[in-house]
Parts: sequence; C-alpha cells; structure tokens
Amino acid sequence: MIKKCIGILSFFCCSCLFGQDYFPKNDGVKTTNTNYTAFTNAKIHVSSGQIINKGTLLIHNGKVISTGTNVSIPKNTKIINIEGKSIYPSFIDMYSDFGIEKPKAQPRSRSQAPQYDASRTGYYWNDHVMPENEALSKFNYDSKTAKALLDAGFGVVNTHIQDGIHRGTGALVALNTKEGNETRILKENSAQYLSFDRSATSRQAYPNSIMGSIALLRQLYNDAAWYKKGLSKTKDLSIEALNRNQDLIQIFEAGSKANALRADKIGDQFGIQYVILGGGDEYERIDEIKNTNAAFILPVNFKDAYDVENSFLTSSLALSDMRAWSQEPTNPKVLADNNISFALTTHTLKSPSEFKGKLMQAIKNGLSKEKALEALTLVPAQLLGQSTAIGTLNNGAYANFLITSGDIFEKKTKLYENWVQGQQHIVTNMNTIDIVGDYEFSVDNTTYKMTVEGDIKKLKSKITSETKTLGSKISYNNDWVQISMTTKDSTSQDFIRIVAHVENDAALKGKATLPNGNEISFSAKKSTKTEDDSEEKDKKDDDSKNNIASISYPNTAYGFRTLPKQETLLFKNATVWTNETMVF
Repeated sequence: MIKKCIGILSFFCCSCLFGQDYFPKNDGVKTTNTNYTAFTNAKIHVSSGQIINKGTLLIHNGKVISTGTNVSIPKNTKIINIEGKSIYPSFIDMYSDFGIEKPKAQPRSRSQAPQYDASRTGYYWNDHVMPENEALSKFNYDSKTAKALLDAGFGVVNTHIQDGIHRGTGALVALNTKEGNETRILKENSAQYLSFDRSATSRQAYPNSIMGSIALLRQLYNDAAWYKKGLSKTKDLSIEALNRNQDLIQIFEAGSKANALRADKIGDQFGIQYVILGGGDEYERIDEIKNTNAAFILPVNFKDAYDVENSFLTSSLALSDMRAWSQEPTNPKVLADNNISFALTTHTLKSPSEFKGKLMQAIKNGLSKEKALEALTLVPAQLLGQSTAIGTLNNGAYANFLITSGDIFEKKTKLYENWVQGQQHIVTNMNTIDIVGDYEFSVDNTTYKMTVEGDIKKLKSKITSETKTLGSKISYNNDWVQISMTTKDSTSQDFIRIVAHVENDAALKGKATLPNGNEISFSAKKSTKTEDDSEEKDKKDDDSKNNIASISYPNTAYGFRTLPKQETLLFKNATVWTNETMVF
C-alpha cells in the first residue's frame, strides 16, 4: 500500500515538473513584471465630463487600478511625473476593416454566362449573404496601419470583412503592438454587419439593385424565422449563424440619408434596431433621421474645397456640390443638437492621419468638444456593450489612454503617447522642444525671416529676405536642426547650409556654411506674437464659422427655403386616363 501511494505521488510530481505554459517563451527567459506604473500631476479626463485636476493614474497588468487625487501608490511603482500634461481615454473606431485583406473581385468577361445559382452547398441560396463569415478567420495584425491609427489616437478598432449584403461578425481588437492576438482580441464576435452592396467575390447575378437587396434581406429574415421553428429538412449554415448571432449589435452600412431610412424600415419590419453607418448627409433629412431612433456611425470625410479659379472646372460644378462642401462639416453638430447618439469613424479617409484635421472642421462648425470626446470613447463603448472595459479610465478598465500637451481638440496640442493595454506607444517624444514659430536671423550681413510650421515629424519652413521668398528645406531630430536655403540671387544655384542646436523653445545656435565653403556662427531668435495678433487670428477663425450655406428643399438649385406644406388638391371636370384597361 505504501509503495502504491509513493508511486501515485511520484506521478503527480513528475506532471508538475514537465508541465508547460500555455504560451511558452522560446526566445529567452520568461519574466513576470509585477511593478505598477503611476502617472502623477496630470489633468485626467476619466470619461467625457469627468475631469480630475492634478490627478494620478495607477495602472498594472494592462488595467487601470485607480484614478484620483489621493491614490495609494504601492512601493514597487514606477512614478512618471507629467505635470502640465493631460490624459484622455484612447479613441475607439467601431467601423473598420483593420487587419482584413480586401476581398478580391471575381474576374468577369462578356462571354461568360450569367450565374443565377449559388456556388456553395450547405449555405444560403444567395452568395451575397454570408452570416457565417467571421472577421477573425481572415484577421492578420497589420503593424503599419496600427501605427497610423495609434498616432491618430485610436486604441481599439471593431473590424470586419467589408464585403457582401450580410457580412457576418466582426471582432473587437486592441492595437497592442507588443503582445499577440491572445491579448489583443477583446471580443471575437462583436457585431453583425450588413449593407445593400453585393459581394465582390461572387458573380451571382441577383440582386443587381438596391430594391433587390431590400427584397433579399426581407427574404433572409423570413427564412431565418421559418428555419428557427425546425421546419427545414436540410441544414443551412448561413441561417444558423444568423440566428446564433442575432443578439449581437447589428451594424448596417447605409452610406447615405436615403439608404439609412430604407435600412431602418427593414429593421422595423423585423423588430431589429440597427446602428447605421451614415454618409455624412443626414442633416438634409434630420427629422426623419431622428425618427428612426437609431444610433449612427458618422464618417468625417468632408469634401475638400473646389478649385473655383479654373473656369473649365467651375462650369461643370453643381450648386449641390458646393452646398455639400459647405454643409457637411455641420453634420455631427446637427445630430448632436437633435439628441441623436453617434460615434465617429475613420472609414473612407485615405489615412488615419487625416482624422484630426477633419474632426477640427466639425468642431469649428459647432460640434462641442464634450460631444466629440463622447463620440470617440463613451458612445462606441456603450454600443458595443464594453463600457466598463474601454472608452473610460475607471477602475478595472483597460489601460488605454493618451498623453497630450493640453486640450486634445485644440489644433496646436501635441499627442505624445498612446498606451494600449498598458503598453506604451510613443507618438512624439515628450522631451522634444517645439520649434514651430517665427524666427529672425542674419547670415553674411543679410537679414532673414523664417516661419517654421507643421508637425514635429514633418516640418516646413518659409524663409524670406525683404519681400523675396527663398527656397528652403528643414529637418529636426534629437534637438538638432538642419536647414538648406537658396541665396537672394535667383540666377544662382548656390545654397546656404545651417546646422543648429535647439537651445530652448526660443533660440537656435550653430554654424552656417556659405556657398564659398566658409563657416560662420549662426543664431536665430523666435519672435513673440502679441496678444493682438492672436486675437485677430481667433477672430478670423470665428468669422469663418458663419459662412455656411442654408438648407433648401431639395438641397439643390431652386430649392425651397422652407419645406412646403402638404396640401389637398382637387382637379374637377377633367378626363382622367388611368391606363388600367389599356390592351396592347
């Protein structure tokens, strides 16, 4: 008996000795970081409307432990003093195709016969309906795109396969650059996605219009209800996936005000409240949009100004296009004024780097900063059912936050760092001295004025002497500035080259190399703008807010200023041809 007990004990000991970690580390010794990190003396925006001044944010293992002015800091804590800086929750993009390869269109030729039947068996009879699709099955973390999104302030994306009428489920992914998908994936099935668009991967002919797509969706929902009763003798994997995920948030890509109303009508018929991806023109039919009771996801891809100096282009430019250019940036404000819940997205932008500029347009046109922050944090988190985990810096939430130089919705504010799940991503070195501004300097007895503007990573310079603008180029790295500039002689190809150290935020000192090779000392001093200059600039910005075209009905040339009232008209003593009895 004793031998038997010893044998059993030995077996369990061996099992413990040979046990492995679920995620083994094969490239070095595995270590466990038990330290905390505390960010002190910051202005902390815990959520929209909740601000802590001179506060402390304590994080550990990728989660927020505590925020407040009287946080108990453990002994094993790395303390980072960011006095004068602000902390915000990282942004959420709830309509993305991040990490999903764009579906490739099927090659087509005129000689091919139309395809009427589905190409798959065991699935729905129409190839454009694919509820069984799962984003994770096609997901590959894209480091390049992740960096662009992180630099724009985003920490979490809701990604899916943007193809087909019913597109299947999406996945909620954290933009954690230092850990794997086992940590990044916050929810593997986060939402179901729909649209009126056919799949690029199928040649099936039906449907070929929005009317056909509407009919197909209605048929799909009716088929799903019938299938749920157990009346089908065969298996349909598509309908089973649809029914299985019916309790998820349903996101419908409408893309226009008219399609938004069409989508909502389908939802009303089958008891589904969609979250609708808009097209940016909802302001034109705002009363009907409000009556949908839907939450919206708004793109901010506002139109750029048209080149009206070109007479050939202006001759083909419609008034409706000019109205859209003027009115589209007011769309978020109009929805906010009508108490319509909405989130903002980078969808349709060429690059996430465009996002802040477009957002600033919306704010300039009346969107409040509080609503802007809600639309990027609180609202998407609530719609996705993740309000305790993301979009906030409350205790227990993921440590997804931004460190900025000030108000994040001010043009001059710099985004320093974007932390996701407690992992640091540096956008701009916090210790880098800002050299943007106006300078004066002399080289070889000639006085120059220089304006430096743009982002620290991509600065631009403008150098003038008297009234002449000279060619110039500037680069800035590790507190050293390099400038190359042409001379005043426009016929010469000579350059003056300057290498200067940034002494502080108001002075540059170094050497200038003249075209003849001689080196001379160089210094430039930043000129300070007066309060009158700043007030004048602010006044110009305020004045530009009012130049918004008014809405007309329809919102084109010759439209009514107010919506005409519906009238009852009676036509008397006329012969009416109804065409009901015409025979051909």
